[in-house]
Amino acid sequence: MPIQKKKDGFKSLQIPKGFAFVMAILVSMALISYWSYSAGFSLGFDEGLRQTRNIVIQNVANMEAPEDSEAEGVDFSVFWEVWDMLQAKHPDAGEVGEQNLIYGAIKGMTDAIGDANTVFFTPEDAQKFNDDINGSFSGIGAEIGTRDGQLLIIAPLKDSPAEKAGLQAGDEVLAINGELTVGVSVEEAAKKMRGEAGTTVVLRISREGLPDGLDISIVRDNIQIPTIDTSTIGKDENILHIQIYNFNSNLSSLFRKTILGFKLSSRDGIILDLRNNPGGFLNEAVDLAEWFLEKGKVVVIEKFASEQDETFYSEGNGALKNVPMVILVNGGSASASEIVAGALRVNRGIQLVGETTFGKWTVQQLAGLSDDSSLKVTVANWLLPDGTLIEGNGLVPNYVVEITDEDVLAGKDPQLDKAIELLEAQL
Repeated sequence: MPIQKKKDGFKSLQIPKGFAFVMAILVSMALISYWSYSAGFSLGFDEGLRQTRNIVIQNVANMEAPEDSEAEGVDFSVFWEVWDMLQAKHPDAGEVGEQNLIYGAIKGMTDAIGDANTVFFTPEDAQKFNDDINGSFSGIGAEIGTRDGQLLIIAPLKDSPAEKAGLQAGDEVLAINGELTVGVSVEEAAKKMRGEAGTTVVLRISREGLPDGLDISIVRDNIQIPTIDTSTIGKDENILHIQIYNFNSNLSSLFRKTILGFKLSSRDGIILDLRNNPGGFLNEAVDLAEWFLEKGKVVVIEKFASEQDETFYSEGNGALKNVPMVILVNGGSASASEIVAGALRVNRGIQLVGETTFGKWTVQQLAGLSDDSSLKVTVANWLLPDGTLIEGNGLVPNYVVEITDEDVLAGKDPQLDKAIELLEAQL
């Protein structure tokens, strides 16, 4: 391409006609693209301004995560989108109330863990739960739980409406007042079973030997959970039969009074009856075990998610460490009951009689929250003193002895009879 020098000293560039035509087309296309982009952007921008909608959350406090929270980077935008849609569109949103929506969201969060023992309690439910563990409430008087998603009776409490109506440990609850229990949490089921004294609730239960199920009507009453009963039994009345129904906060003092009220000799033995005892406080279980163990023996081990362990040792005087004994258990023996039975069998070789225990070997921590609600959260597994984890399996007795419906109707207790037989052989 020739370059010519212009008169003013600048160089001029001569472009062939064909090439100039192509350049004109390219420039035109660039301008068209620019105009199209500009028009599209302008149209989208205007439409965006017209359709813009801000989600306004009113009357909600403390929306920011605490400074020490590990919830960094969590996106709550979808949560607030759903919140806004429910408030704007659902006809019952106003009746539910904003605080109940928050509680519902928290319950959804705990349910997502997939652990039936991790539960959020609203302030009202927290008060009821505290009443339960402190031994006073109105209802049917039964400890309930789940196994493989099925609601069941862990144990009817002594002299409770549930026991008097014929409920048994291991009964599967299929319906409450005609409403199926599929997908119903333990807490929801407990609410349905509670009620004013004198009112009736009907449970549809399934039990081995009853393929068609059975409806049991139970009249609610004020429930006072018993803690401990004692009696002397055996041929020579030298066996102290101690029945413990619950590991509540009163057990340690009541057990001390019980033991001090009996003068045990070298010819005496103890049957510790933990049947239908659903458990309670860990410290009460450790305190009880200390009566029967030498100082320094391992009672139970807590294994946390961090892989750290905390070991609980016997620190008592071991006043009953040499007393011959047998322990009675069944499917209603859970949690703290299993800790005591397991610790004494591992450390002393104490024989267990009855039926396989429930198998609840997880540790829950109850944390009070700022508005009087609370969170019961699983924080660890319990291990036997030898390191064995039996969560979900239970303790299998040395002597498996079942009680039939015929035994119950006849007032017989073959499990207790077997325990007496074994203990008398040691005395």
